[in-house]
Amino acid sequence: MMDWTDRHCRAFHRTFSRHARLYTEMVTAPAILHGDRDRLLGFAANEHPVAVQLGGSDPAQLAQAARICADFGYDEINLNVGCPSDRVQGGNFGACLMREPGTVADSVAAMKAAVTLPVTVKCRIGVDEQDPEEALDTLADAVVAAGVDGLIVHARKAWLNGLSPRENRDIPPLDYDRVRRLKARLPDLPISLNGGLTSLEQGLAEGHGLDGMMLGRAAYHEPELLHAVDPLLFGAPAPHADTFAALEAFEPYVARHLEAGGRLSDITRHMLGLFGGRKGARIFRRRLSTEAIMPGAGLDVLRSAVDEVRRRDPIAA
Repeated sequence: MMDWTDRHCRAFHRTFSRHARLYTEMVTAPAILHGDRDRLLGFAANEHPVAVQLGGSDPAQLAQAARICADFGYDEINLNVGCPSDRVQGGNFGACLMREPGTVADSVAAMKAAVTLPVTVKCRIGVDEQDPEEALDTLADAVVAAGVDGLIVHARKAWLNGLSPRENRDIPPLDYDRVRRLKARLPDLPISLNGGLTSLEQGLAEGHGLDGMMLGRAAYHEPELLHAVDPLLFGAPAPHADTFAALEAFEPYVARHLEAGGRLSDITRHMLGLFGGRKGARIFRRRLSTEAIMPGAGLDVLRSAVDEVRRRDPIAA
């Protein structure tokens, strides 16, 4: 989800659910230590609950980065041991750390010693020629011994040699049973399911007996599915009656960004999946794709794009 779940995306998604936990795009520990922390870590107060996802393999650096993230006010520190991109492999973090459970455990222990926040790990069931039974158990046992507060398991292997990051999201077969077997072996460890989930209903069915689900691309490409999170999973009403009401409530955020010198497209690029399958959706996407990028584009562009849908298909999401 790198370059996708930035602060604008998260603030936008929050309009659909008060209770879903939002995760940042992965930020490396060295970037936090040496880069622009406000740009990398800043977030709006209404994003809570929000977790920061870290990348790295140096326990001392990760501990220091975790302290900085805690000072920013995050609700959880999540260590990414699942991303298969070439960039993370070159930096010895992400999915390649499935081969180094001791390093992952040392990193968890260092972060646990540095902060009082929950520290979790997002992982794969294995990489390359690893046996998923042995690889996932070994990693889980190591981080449990280090005090981890939960695992988020992408239920497929990553092939670091031979498949691109895009292919790693689709080609290796999903094995939800493997995640359920891990939960049966470690019933006291909170485990959430990730990978290939396209709806909340599928997540509930495949995650039966587990402690949660993580939706990434499905939620990004179809943000309106988040509208059902609070009623279905938390027994609470959705924040707004429908998508139109959510967008109206989000306008002050957009206005503040524009007043601060930001571009409309910084935000609207995360909205292109709205109104899928409804009359006017194609015009909505085209208006935002072509007009929101123009210099000086303002709220009127967003409003007029929404009106294209409202006129053609007023049925609420």
